[in-house]
Amino acid sequence: MIEPRTLKGFRDFLPNEARKRQFVIQKLKTIFEKYGFDPLETPTLEYEDILTGKYGEEGDKLMYRFRDNGDRAVAMRYDQTVPLARVVAQYRNELTFPFKRYQIQNVFRADNTQKGRFREFLQCDIDTVGTDSVLSDIEIIQLISEAFETLGFTDFSILINDRSLFDGIPKEGIITIDKLKKIGKDEVIRELQEKNIDPTLFEKLTLAESTERISTILKETTHTIFQPTLARGLDYYTELIIEVELAGYQAGSVGGGGRYDDLIGMFTHSTSTSQSEKIPAVGFAFGFDRIMDAMETLNLFPQDINSKNVLVTIFTPDQIHYSQKITHDLRNKGISAQLYLDPSAKMEKQLKFADKNNFSFAIIAGPEEVGNNTAVLKNLKFRSQETLHITELANAITVPNSITP
Repeated sequence: MIEPRTLKGFRDFLPNEARKRQFVIQKLKTIFEKYGFDPLETPTLEYEDILTGKYGEEGDKLMYRFRDNGDRAVAMRYDQTVPLARVVAQYRNELTFPFKRYQIQNVFRADNTQKGRFREFLQCDIDTVGTDSVLSDIEIIQLISEAFETLGFTDFSILINDRSLFDGIPKEGIITIDKLKKIGKDEVIRELQEKNIDPTLFEKLTLAESTERISTILKETTHTIFQPTLARGLDYYTELIIEVELAGYQAGSVGGGGRYDDLIGMFTHSTSTSQSEKIPAVGFAFGFDRIMDAMETLNLFPQDINSKNVLVTIFTPDQIHYSQKITHDLRNKGISAQLYLDPSAKMEKQLKFADKNNFSFAIIAGPEEVGNNTAVLKNLKFRSQETLHITELANAITVPNSITP
């Protein structure tokens, strides 16, 4: 016997949970496309050298890497920014710039699992490539703000900073400062001293004023807060960096991003000078799983999100065709209708199935209804019913609360 089980940090999503995930994905897709971002998909596996050395020492340690059956060194997608950089470099003669894309795919990290942290998880990214204009930064943040408002969040902060404020601080110091919220100021100073980094650099950073770029963004956006100690540990960030926090949600930030003007150049070279081409870019990754967790915590999902529309029952096996006709007519009119698939089942069992699976309506047609081209439409939420001609069913189902309790 094989025990049915999933790997630690990997998950199944049964229909009720999957429906909620699709609800959030669709909300985000609608906003992404409203702002003019196009969809992009990349492979789960990349050549190892495409991904390594882009995320810092911690990222390389957490990356799933192995040799495939062709003895090639490969790695599983760690994020979607580096694959985007590879795509832009590989297809830059086919793309139109500024290139705006969104990507909604799973990423993989061999991380320690905890609340809101998994080894396979969905990322929802938006990126604008090919311009260093502050307008592209502003647009990204405006989209972030609208997305969280659309999902129902009212109290959230978009923390922003400029990585240029860290000039003069060694990379090891930036990594330590990035842990400020986890370990506190005193521990940050202690770690900096252990690494022989002058702790006054951190003190000066806490008092830094916003750069011109950050000041412009603050004037043009809402929910934004300048936080000079915001570091974000990934190596590829240049100027703007972003994190989003939700009031009342303690599991951590629910998204992050920033400007990475030098990353794509690692994959490109000018044919005339053999030097890297600088292709500026800015982007943001929504922390999908934490957003899901926060929406559950704050009760932001619609109450009827897992409700199904109509179950068409089968009164007796010899009336299958009548029930099929009703089902097809409803579907042809754009209504989600499910035919009960066991014609020998008793009506009681069929209605219990409808209740257990959150159907809003059930349709029953006995011999009398068949003879009159009618059916009984039961409103399972209000526990009421009425008999209608089959041509009237679609309208009664489409109009909310058409059957009064």
